[in-house]
Amino acid sequence: MGGSLGNVERSGPERRLLPWARRPADYLHGLSHDDLERYSRHLLLSEVGIEGQQRLARAKVLIVGAGGLGSPIALYLAAAGIGEIGLVDFDRVEVSNLQRQILYATTDVGELKVEAARRRIRATNPRVRVTVHDAPLSRENAMEILRPYDVVADGSDNFATRYLVNDACVLLAKPNVYGSIYRFEGQASVFDARSGPCYRCLYPEPPPPGRVPSCGEAGVLGVLPGFIGMIQATEAVKLVLGIGEPLIGRLLLYDALAMRVRELKVRKDPDCAICGPRASQRELIDYAAFCGAEASEAGPTGTPEVTPSALAAELRGAEAPMLVDVRQPGEWAIARIDGAHLIPHQELDDHIEELARAPSLVVYCKSGRISGSAADRLLRLGLRNVRSLRGGIDAWTREVDPTLPRY
Repeated sequence: MGGSLGNVERSGPERRLLPWARRPADYLHGLSHDDLERYSRHLLLSEVGIEGQQRLARAKVLIVGAGGLGSPIALYLAAAGIGEIGLVDFDRVEVSNLQRQILYATTDVGELKVEAARRRIRATNPRVRVTVHDAPLSRENAMEILRPYDVVADGSDNFATRYLVNDACVLLAKPNVYGSIYRFEGQASVFDARSGPCYRCLYPEPPPPGRVPSCGEAGVLGVLPGFIGMIQATEAVKLVLGIGEPLIGRLLLYDALAMRVRELKVRKDPDCAICGPRASQRELIDYAAFCGAEASEAGPTGTPEVTPSALAAELRGAEAPMLVDVRQPGEWAIARIDGAHLIPHQELDDHIEELARAPSLVVYCKSGRISGSAADRLLRLGLRNVRSLRGGIDAWTREVDPTLPRY
């Protein structure tokens, strides 16, 4: 908006300098001329001002996951003047990330996300210190990584990491700014066991493996993480400044298709295993086992699998198996294995007679998780010689046919 008087105010016919402009040594405390210009809109807010901007400059915020949610969180925190931003991620930038992960450009494809993110954050605000942790967050390193930070923003995309971040934050008495996205919907909250519920109070147990597809399997509207990540960044800034009403004890639900925001109350669970008065858990646990992630990635226990290289050899042989793609038509349009038949997994029961006529059958999906469940179901329905492609078409692309697009 125009018409700002900058660092002066008028009183009658005489113009007076504001106190911090009159005696900078008493008021600025390290804010440079560039800072005064950069953060001028903050300084005009009585709830922020010089003292609040100094708090932001002293604050340390850790962002877990430099993906769809982590991107807007990092950019807005850097622009706001957070003194140190930590990034936890070990992936490299892929072309499929660019639809929603606004930290990255096409020229960053193939680079470690944390390094590309560090460069972008520094370009946004050179005064921000960026600390990168290019390793998976685990029970072995989580406490050490989280300990130096004032606020943790969870932008992870899997349940094992969410429970790990939650439990580490509870044990370290730190606020956890939570966000998650799925297709056209998102959630956001602040979990702080010192004054409200934690993530386990809302979700005591993870969903069964395979019940909730990842964004890589179900898809996500590209602009959705921008909305949820912006809320997370806002909550982190409010926590640092100590202003407003944080989302503690409240879960924000956003439906992008309906453009509707709802709010649910979340109460502290007196029986919570990690933050309740009779908490039984006093240290971090094996979160992959807790969430069934290992079984989910490998397919249901006992389901026969075939590796991409072994399947490629079989398909070249005289007795090639029938190959069934159990993904959705949109995924089929992106990439498929030559000779495969498309039968989405929810329609398999309608094709039992046709599938039963095949001497052998191999089903595949994107990662092997859904196809593992599909193969297990077909076996229970009486079919024989059914296998799942280990690692799905993603592994096939890496190991057999790199000309196929990855998504």
